[in-house]
Amino acid sequence: MAKKAKGSHSASSASASSSSDKLVLRIKSNEGTKRSVRQTNSRKKLKAKQKKNKQKFDAMKPRKPPTAFFYFLEDFRKEFQEQNPDVKSMRDIGKACGEKWKTMTYEEKVQYYDIATKKREEFDSAMAEFNKKMENGEFDETDDESEFDE
Repeated sequence: MAKKAKGSHSASSASASSSSDKLVLRIKSNEGTKRSVRQTNSRKKLKAKQKKNKQKFDAMKPRKPPTAFFYFLEDFRKEFQEQNPDVKSMRDIGKACGEKWKTMTYEEKVQYYDIATKKREEFDSAMAEFNKKMENGEFDETDDESEFDE
């Protein structure tokens, strides 16, 4: 096999890549630009409609409940702010809460796990109901949201 010189290889590849990187401008006909403008407008409308439908479904969809730690954080934040009124940073409160959570025993955490479990069961039943409505088509478009203009 023939050996290539290291210096010439990098110089030739650099000149080849710079020539291929140049942009070529093309002049489009008037009809072509009209068509592309129409296509982009229809794409924008379609994306907007999809986003609107997604927002509608997301608004009806049940939200996931917080974990046990977040229920603990709620209680801890109140106590911590009463004891340390000068600390306003959520970062400091969160750090203190995390340290306290790690040192707690399971028996101390049980009350928060119970709350989280109860909320999770409520969420699961609400989600099952939501999915049943989705399958039945109760969230389909209404007449006012038709894609055809009158």
